[in-house]
Amino acid sequence: MLEKEFEKLYLMFRDNYCKNLFSHVNEDKDSLTPTESYCLEVIYLLNRPTVHEFAKYVKISQPNATYRINNLIQKGYIRKTVSEYDKREYFLEVTDKFLKFYGANASFNAKLMNGIREKFSEEEVELLEKMLKKIVEEIMV
Repeated sequence: MLEKEFEKLYLMFRDNYCKNLFSHVNEDKDSLTPTESYCLEVIYLLNRPTVHEFAKYVKISQPNATYRINNLIQKGYIRKTVSEYDKREYFLEVTDKFLKFYGANASFNAKLMNGIREKFSEEEVELLEKMLKKIVEEIMV
C-alpha cells in the first residue's frame, strides 16, 4: 500500500534527523542543544530569514528569538548580515561551521541516492526523479 510505504520512508528521514539532532549535544561550550539545532535547521530552510520571520515561523516572541540567535552567533553557527535597503534589518545566515554540522544529513542522503542508482536502472531513476518533482510541486501549491 502506497501510504504505508511512504510513511516508512518519511519515518526513516525523521529517524536520521533525530539522531543527528541529539548527536551534537555534549559538554563542549560550542555544543548545540536540541532546540538550538532545530533553530539552525529552520534558519537554513528559510534561507536568510529576518529575525522577525524566524520568530514568526517558530511562533516565539521577538526577544526570545533574539536571545536564541545571539547564542547561535556566539557559538559561531550563524551570522547577521545587514540589509542593503534598510540598515535596521538583518538577515540570518548559517556559517561554514553549521554546514559541517549539517553534513551528517547530507551524507545520509548521498548514501541513499547511491543505493538508488545501484539498485535501479537509469530509466527508473529518471522516472523517480520526475515523480518526486511532481510531488514537490503538489506540496508547494
